[in-house]
Amino acid sequence: MVPIHLNEVERKAKAGPAGERFAAMEAQGIPVPQILYLFAFKPRATEHLSRFTQEVMRGPSPLTPGQRELIAAFTSNLNHCLF
Repeated sequence: MVPIHLNEVERKAKAGPAGERFAAMEAQGIPVPQILYLFAFKPRATEHLSRFTQEVMRGPSPLTPGQRELIAAFTSNLNHCLF
C-alpha cells in the first residue's frame, strides 16, 4: 500500500495503543487501511465518523449489510481505493 501522506499521523498512530494491531496486520501481509491511522491518531475527533459508519452499514435499512458492503466495495474500486 502507498504510505500515508501524513507521516506524523501514521507514526504517532503506530506508537499508540493501536500500534500492536497495525504491526500484526502488517506481519500477516494485510495492508492497514489508512483511515485507521487517523482514527488511532485522533480517536475523540473521529468517534462520530465511526458511529456514523456503523449506523449506515449496520443500522436499519431495506438493504442487507452484505448489500451495503458490496456497494461500498464497488464504489471504492471505482475510486481506485483499497476497500
